[in-house]
Amino acid sequence: MSCGKPHEVPCSEVLARVYSYLDREIEDASYQDIRQHLDECGPCLREYGLEEVVKKLVHKCCGHETVPGELRAKVLVRIAEVRAEIETTEVLAE
Repeated sequence: MSCGKPHEVPCSEVLARVYSYLDREIEDASYQDIRQHLDECGPCLREYGLEEVVKKLVHKCCGHETVPGELRAKVLVRIAEVRAEIETTEVLAE
């Protein structure tokens, strides 16, 4: 996914790091770079919004249960697969 405009931080990097951004698991400089990108890039901001909603929903439904690392890895792989499918569909539509 990309808005087609040049950014300091590429869309692909922002989307790959969106969960780290949401969890504030990245250093301040990278956090600010991603925040700036989201302020400038509508498609990435929409994706970020979707990820934020999913995270809140999971937190609400699962409370403070610890998620097994293997499950987290499977979910992240599936998210990447769906994201790739969406990108392919968007490219083909253009």
